Amino acid sequence: MPIENTEFLTRQKHLLQEMQPNSICLVPASQLVTRSRDTEYPFRQDSYFQYLCGFPEPEAWLVLSNHQVYAKSLSILFCLDKDPAMEIWHGRRAGPKQAKQQYASDMAFALDELDERLLDLIDGHQYLYFAQGHNKEAEDLVFSVLQELRNPPEQSKKTHYSLIDVRIILDEMRLIKSANEIDMMRQAAAVATQAHIRAMQFAESGKNEYHLEAEIHHEFAMQGAKYPAYGTIVGSGDNACILHYIQNNQGLKDGDLVLIDAGCEWQGYASDVTRTFPISGLFSPEQKQLYQLVLDAQSAAFEMIKPNNTIKQANDAAIGVITQGLIDLNILHGELADNIERQTYRKFYMHGLSHWLGLDVHDVGDYKIDGQVRPFRPGMVLTVEPGIYIASDADVESKWRGIGIRIEDNLLITQSGHENLTLAAPKTISDIEALMLKKRC
Repeated sequence: MPIENTEFLTRQKHLLQEMQPNSICLVPASQLVTRSRDTEYPFRQDSYFQYLCGFPEPEAWLVLSNHQVYAKSLSILFCLDKDPAMEIWHGRRAGPKQAKQQYASDMAFALDELDERLLDLIDGHQYLYFAQGHNKEAEDLVFSVLQELRNPPEQSKKTHYSLIDVRIILDEMRLIKSANEIDMMRQAAAVATQAHIRAMQFAESGKNEYHLEAEIHHEFAMQGAKYPAYGTIVGSGDNACILHYIQNNQGLKDGDLVLIDAGCEWQGYASDVTRTFPISGLFSPEQKQLYQLVLDAQSAAFEMIKPNNTIKQANDAAIGVITQGLIDLNILHGELADNIERQTYRKFYMHGLSHWLGLDVHDVGDYKIDGQVRPFRPGMVLTVEPGIYIASDADVESKWRGIGIRIEDNLLITQSGHENLTLAAPKTISDIEALMLKKRC
């Protein structure tokens, strides 16, 4: 079920309560982005705008005010006006009248009226909340209106404002997911896990990385998730050692692993899942050792993921397991504590363990509060994604070279611990080999 208007209105009310008295907030929607000449990329709504009102069209604006002259807080939506000629070519528009009814705004106006009405709407407020640097064209409009207020004949209006970045409030709000948001993210995770299973069952020597990408995207679309949440990564062999590899154009070969990092969007909410598996269906001894090491590191991190613990604790646990394992395999040398202090593991594990997940795949929310790593709270959703990447030219025994492994799941912090939203995607050695063997029978 989509997010209901009642939840959007609750979010708006929360934001207005957190703002200073006598404040106005301006939140622009996304615009269409040119792909080439006269074609555009598929439209994706701005996450802040989506979070606050859910209106699905481009070029809209949401204006919120808690000015003392109003009997209550005020919500105003500006959107493209109805235009039968344009709608024949580009699709239906809600228009102000329908937008007001359907999206529970106090008022709605045509976008053409925005410049003029902003002059009067901003006037009289002491604080202006806006996400500076987030949307260049919207920012230009806002500062143009502010400049106009300072010029004759508008000098009688209030022209001195405290400009505050609204993201300070919104990022904290978005960090803790509601029950409805969690349902969306469970669905995004479920679709992604099925897509990874499909790719495992399809993979074999002679096919190409882009074939697996196509299988992933087909599963997304068939289940109603029209778009990936980010550029899908399908890296076979030593391509898996390129962290953001997206060329996805090399042939699959027996004896290699393939790393797939792919997630979808469901009603705007992202999943982000990585699985690594053998193209032949069976891990080699060296692949097994490194793979199990990454899985053990993830398991150690999972033990730390519960309320009042921190990402740092989980990361430290994963680093400890990976570093000791690399020493045991004679890939690193020396004592564990010394290797951790010198960060020698970063030659083979060079990225962070985790990031927040939500409307953005790398979702908003500070990782520290007053310089201290923030503790987990129920309702947070994050990835956990340790990895080991040994490049083909690494200074190690040849049997380890060209192996890249990452395992990534999406975890929801609960009252008592966590829930793994992506558990259904096989990741133990035995489960992966059994699934791939079943496909070949």
